[in-house]
Formats: sequence, structure tokens, C-alpha cells
Amino acid sequence: MTALELTAATKQHPGSPPVTALRSVTLTIGEGEFVALVGPSGSGKTTLLAIAGTLERPSSGHVRIAGRPVGHLPDRELAAVRAYRIGFVFQQFFLVPTLSARDNVASGLLYRGMPAAQRRRAAADALAAVGLSHRAGHRPGELSGGEQQRTAIARALAGRPAVILADEPTGSLDTATGREILALLTALNAAGSTIVVATHDSEIADALPRIVRLRDGGIESDSGSTR
Repeated sequence: MTALELTAATKQHPGSPPVTALRSVTLTIGEGEFVALVGPSGSGKTTLLAIAGTLERPSSGHVRIAGRPVGHLPDRELAAVRAYRIGFVFQQFFLVPTLSARDNVASGLLYRGMPAAQRRRAAADALAAVGLSHRAGHRPGELSGGEQQRTAIARALAGRPAVILADEPTGSLDTATGREILALLTALNAAGSTIVVATHDSEIADALPRIVRLRDGGIESDSGSTR
């Protein structure tokens, strides 16, 4: 089964001249894959993730999620696709400083319309999955950088999405903590999650089974699926 599919996806930003962030990218990612998107700043990694995750629409081309075309969907339906199918992890943690780890994770489920008690239970389960049950009541300022990123990953996991898209998830962390986060993502992949990680870190990329290299908005090379 295919988890994500981009066909001739192009993204242009208006200007004089217009800026092309993604150039006719065709990419298929199967269910259960663990893929690294690698390239220098400005290569198109973040734009590719944003389009694959429906945060942005391509200027041209097509996007399919689990085989379903999503380019024609109105914003409300796209939001539902994101809420149920995709979890996002970013370099910046985007945690609300006044909320506990548990409430930060639960907030990611608001778009699903879950009752509050159900959101809290799902948040507790997600924090347990990343080894943070003992820190559930702590606010972000009381957590280490690695713990904050684990909280952000738990927020992405809470809705049990089929796909996790991570944009430089170790970029704000020291090397040792970055390795811990990579090990956590590897364990989630082994449990069945499809994971796509954008990174400029060659050590992280080399540890993953598939590497897609981007340059100037296009795919330079693809080591191919291993599954």
C-alpha cells in the first residue's frame, strides 16, 4: 500500500521573478517506510513535507494520501485528513508554556472533536509511548530539550496517525539527545508507523533505510524503497 504519493508536484511562490521551491517532484512512499529527505538549506525539504502533509497546496501536480487524491479537497476536509492521517514534528517544539506536557499533547486532538476525558487518556498513552509518563504534569519550562521534543512527538502520536512527518526533529538538540530521538522514531517505525524525516544531518540520514536527496527543489537521487 502507498502511504504518500506526489506526482510532478511543483510549488511556486509569487514574486518578480517567482521563486520555485519545488520542481516537478514525483515521489512514492510505501506504508511502513522510514525515509530521510536530505539536502542543503533551500533544497526543498520543508516544502516537500508541507505539500505531502497538505499544509500547503502545490502550484501544479498531484498529491495522494493512502491512494486518495487530496488536491481538490476544500480546506475543511484537508484539515480532517491531517487530523486523522498525519502527525507533524518540527524542529521548534511549539509547546504552550502554560500547559502541562499532558495538556500540550491533548491539544493536538482538538480537531477530532474528542471529549476532554478521552483526549487526556490518549495523551497519557502517547506520553507513555515516548517514556514520559513521569513528566506528564510538568510544563515545558521544566522539561529538558529532549523531553520537550518527546512531548512534541507524543502530540503527533496521540491521534494514532498512519504517517509521521518530521522536519529537522533533532536540529535544536545536542548530539546525544538527537540520537535518542532518532532511536525513538526508529522504534515507532518498527511498530508500524510510516516516517519521513527532513534532515541536513548525514549521520541521521545514513542510519535510515531510504535516502532521498534534494537540490534546488528537485530530487537529485533516491536510494529506493527497501520494503
